[in-house]
Amino acid sequence: MLCKCLGVHHSVYYYHCNHRANSYKMANQKLDVEIKKIYDESKGRYGSPKITKVLNTKGIKVSQKRVARRMKFLGLRSIIIKKYNHAGNSKTDNTKEYQNLLEQDFFADIPSQKWVGDITYIYTKETGWTYLAIVMDLFDLKVVGWSYGLNMTDDLVIDAFNKALINRGLNKEGIFHSDRGSQYTSNYFEKLLIDLNLKHSYSKKGYPYDNASMESFNAILKKEEVNVNNYATFNEHLMKLN
Repeated sequence: MLCKCLGVHHSVYYYHCNHRANSYKMANQKLDVEIKKIYDESKGRYGSPKITKVLNTKGIKVSQKRVARRMKFLGLRSIIIKKYNHAGNSKTDNTKEYQNLLEQDFFADIPSQKWVGDITYIYTKETGWTYLAIVMDLFDLKVVGWSYGLNMTDDLVIDAFNKALINRGLNKEGIFHSDRGSQYTSNYFEKLLIDLNLKHSYSKKGYPYDNASMESFNAILKKEEVNVNNYATFNEHLMKLN
C-alpha cells in the first residue's frame, strides 16, 4: 500500500531492502579504474579511441562512446595543443597551375610509388622554433627520410628528400605530394623532381585532407611525443630523433 501511495514498484523496495549492489554502477567503477590506469600510462596522450582499443586488447569489451562518457565523468582529456601557424620566406606562385595527382588516394601497391612530405614545428627553450621535414612512403606508411633544422628553407626539404632516395630508392613512375609551401614550390626543389623524372602533386591551398596521411602522422607525433616533453636545446631533440 505504501509503495502504491509513493508511486514506487514493490520490487524496487525489496531490492533496496536486500542491499543488492547495482551491477552497472560496479562495472563502471571497475572500468573507471582501468581507464585512469591506461590514461596515466600514456601520460595523458590517449583519448577515448585509443583507450577503447587498449581495453579491448585486454579482453574488456566496451564501446568508444561509453569510454568517452566515463572519461568526461572523470575529467580526463587527451592532450590537445593549438597549432601555431608559421610562414615561409616567400609566397607561392599563384600564376602556376598546381595539380593534385594524388587525389586523396593514399594507397600504394609498391614502394616509392607515392611519397608525401610536410614540415612540422618543434619548440626548444634555447632557439625557439625548430623545423622537422618528413618524407613518408604511402606503401607502408614508413618515414623514409627526414631532416631537422633551425630554419624552414628549401634546403631542409631537399635534404629530407635525398635521404629518402638513399633509404628507399627511386621509382621513376613515382609521385611526390606536398602542400604549396614555398619550400616545396621553390625552383631548387622543383628542379630536383624534374631531374629525377618524378611528378609533383599538390594539396589545394589550406586543405589538409589532400595530405591526410602526413597530417595524421604529424598530429600523432606532436600529441604523443613533442607536446609531452620540454626540449631545452636543438641538439637534445636531434639526439632523440636519431
